[in-house]
Amino acid sequence: MAQVTLYTTEACPFCTSAKALLAKRGIAYEEINLARDPDSRTKLQEKTGMFTFPQIVIGEHALGGFTELLAADRAGRLNELLAA
Repeated sequence: MAQVTLYTTEACPFCTSAKALLAKRGIAYEEINLARDPDSRTKLQEKTGMFTFPQIVIGEHALGGFTELLAADRAGRLNELLAA
């Protein structure tokens, strides 16, 4: 199973929703809270080209934010991405 990395920040409802969806599906993830680890912002930008939160990376694939995570889950693609 591919590693899931979830980049979050404080007081972010979409971050909370992403964590809840992953937990509901039983998907383990590493959370990098950029409010506590500001140096990782540069890594996030280099990896995804994005500044918004959350950002979900599955393996080496930058999925996007909560909207993209939800769409992948509903379309059945989330399990495919995890299996890659």
